[in-house]
Amino acid sequence: MISLLIVDDHPVVRDGLRPDVILMDLRMPRTDGVTAIEELAKRGVTSRVLVLTTYDTGRDVLPAIQAGATGYLLKDAPREELFRAVEAAAQGQTMLSPAVATRLMGQMRQPASEPLPQRELEVLELISRGSTNREAAKQLFISEATVKTHLLHVYAKLGVNDRAAAVAAAFTRGYLTPRT
Repeated sequence: MISLLIVDDHPVVRDGLRPDVILMDLRMPRTDGVTAIEELAKRGVTSRVLVLTTYDTGRDVLPAIQAGATGYLLKDAPREELFRAVEAAAQGQTMLSPAVATRLMGQMRQPASEPLPQRELEVLELISRGSTNREAAKQLFISEATVKTHLLHVYAKLGVNDRAAAVAAAFTRGYLTPRT
């Protein structure tokens, strides 16, 4: 028999419960799931953590797995898939949603070490700070069309289709680092 604890926006924890598997949402009001997973590990909790969320970007998936999550499912998963994932997690097996696995495989297949030219990095940095194409062009003393061309090259190299995805991929792959 598998005991299960669901961690989401609503309190469901009962005293004395020792779950085999914890279903963990990533975005909650008081703390995020990654922090909660890290805290469970620090406290020596041996329960397996299965992330159940609506967020499937590398920016969400990788930190959860690095924090110790056993698996990662999306909330639109069929009931049978959720049951299989809980059983797999209870046995210490990794379970990833097919959509998440596909996205991760795509990211892994992209050459992470392919350097972006300095100008593309400069454009990407300005875009990550919220600059429009026109503003980036003005700051870099280039035309707006040149900014668009640089962005198209960045999209192709990172395997993305828009600005937000390019910025997210750039952070995930280490081309950009968060400002502190």
